[in-house]
Amino acid sequence: MSVTPTDQDKSTQRAGQDRPELRKTIQEIVDSGFVGVSLRVRDERGEWTGSAGVAELGETAKPPTEGHFRIGSATKTFVATLVLQLVAEGRIGLDDPVAGHLPAFGLDGRITVRMLLQHTSGVFNFTGEVYPDGTVVPGISIPYGTAGREWVDDRFRTYRPQELVELALSRPARFEPGTDWSYANTNYVLARLLIEEVTGRSFAEELRRLILEPLGMPGTVAPDASPEIPDPHAHAYYRYEEKTVDVTRQNPSWLSAGGDMISTTRDLQTFFSALLDGRLLPPPLLAEMCTPRPTGIPNMDYGLGVFVVSTDDGGTLISHNGATVGHAALMYGTPGGGRTLIAALNCVDDAELSIAAAFQNAQRRLVDEVFRAGRPDPVRPGPVRSGRRAG
Repeated sequence: MSVTPTDQDKSTQRAGQDRPELRKTIQEIVDSGFVGVSLRVRDERGEWTGSAGVAELGETAKPPTEGHFRIGSATKTFVATLVLQLVAEGRIGLDDPVAGHLPAFGLDGRITVRMLLQHTSGVFNFTGEVYPDGTVVPGISIPYGTAGREWVDDRFRTYRPQELVELALSRPARFEPGTDWSYANTNYVLARLLIEEVTGRSFAEELRRLILEPLGMPGTVAPDASPEIPDPHAHAYYRYEEKTVDVTRQNPSWLSAGGDMISTTRDLQTFFSALLDGRLLPPPLLAEMCTPRPTGIPNMDYGLGVFVVSTDDGGTLISHNGATVGHAALMYGTPGGGRTLIAALNCVDDAELSIAAAFQNAQRRLVDEVFRAGRPDPVRPGPVRSGRRAG
């Protein structure tokens, strides 16, 4: 298929070298089932942005390369960074018992701040748990599984963070604290509440004060319970009972700090580059953040708020992807931040997670193109825990 650059894309080409291989890849990702894709890459060849597909079904305009989108679980990296900044200031310790800071919940006294950030606390995931034997224990009403219609009808409902934590703690723990790894949004809602308790300010205020304003990130917001998304943006969709509904406006409080933030590819690149090159954390804490710990996922371990991805050539990528209903984010970088890949995808989601296979393929294709750097063997980062069920 021939892909003709738009005026928006031509402006990028004037600033740097065009990348026909990337343009071809994002078009093929759209052809695999996505509504649209926006991509931003920075490497030794400069910065490149481009988009393919459409921003809105039934229209012809491409997704804006400077558009806003819901970043899902990439939110967790922001939360972890704020917690580690508090550690750097000496206001909390990584091995502090969380119950000492948040006594009202009656948390297991063995759960530490570190365990929240690395998903080793064992607390139940309020968006539901799937156990190795296939047993599913539901949590709140989410758009996947059997509750699709219910979620659509109730998508403007507000959940408070305390409510989500209390629901999780009313269910049996998945394992003893510190004995295993399991991805749980509850850990990061607790981390949000920890930030607010220690600072006396809201998560959104601390985010602006310590990250967004110092780095100049005007397109990033922590929306709390607001269903709005700033213009410009690509649209998000959900399909059920042969109906396709525009769910761009949705109340993200059902995910809270597990995956509620809105950003742009430019802002995510700014943030991830600054994080990886040491502008946001002291070297020892950045090293701690990026130290891999086993997850049981092939080629993919977890640090503190980031995945540590092993490549076939013995290299390492730092990453945290994310997804919420109809929007998804890819966020990858090399240690030191010299090379980054940020992508925004919009799609038609459904209860069966029909887009999941295409999402896995999309991230593999883009990582391969951006990080293989002319090597004959492609990069294989292994499966991505995008949080499609979990934020």
